[in-house]
This record gives sequence, structure tokens and C-alpha cells, in this order.
Amino acid sequence: MMVEVIENTTKEKPVKSPCVSVCVLNDDDVCVGCYRTGREITDWGAYTNEQRREVLAKVYKRGKALNPFL
Repeated sequence: MMVEVIENTTKEKPVKSPCVSVCVLNDDDVCVGCYRTGREITDWGAYTNEQRREVLAKVYKRGKALNPFL
């Protein structure tokens, strides 16, 4: 029996980091530039695109909570 392996030729581009090069963590371990936690910043490179999108959703909520002018 022969099994054919088909490569996924429609690879998705990596979701871009929200980093704005203002890397300062506040007392809650949240970056004041991109609103990611220290753990999310550290693990970003290992995240799947789905995980990155989940982090971006959290980042948006954190940003609105910490800066209502966004």
C-alpha cells in the first residue's frame, strides 16, 4: 500500500508581533508598549497563529482598559 503525502502549499504567514519597541513591564507584568504579558512576549515565537490571535485579542482588551484613548 502506498501513502501519498501532500504538502500544504498555502502556508499562512506568521501573525505579526504587536511590539512597538517600548519594552517596559508595569507592576502587573504587562508591557506598556504592546500590552502583552512578560510570558506572552517570551513565548511569542513558539505560538501558533491561532495562539497569536488569541493573545492579540487579550492585548486589545488590556490596551483599552489601561488606555481608554485607544
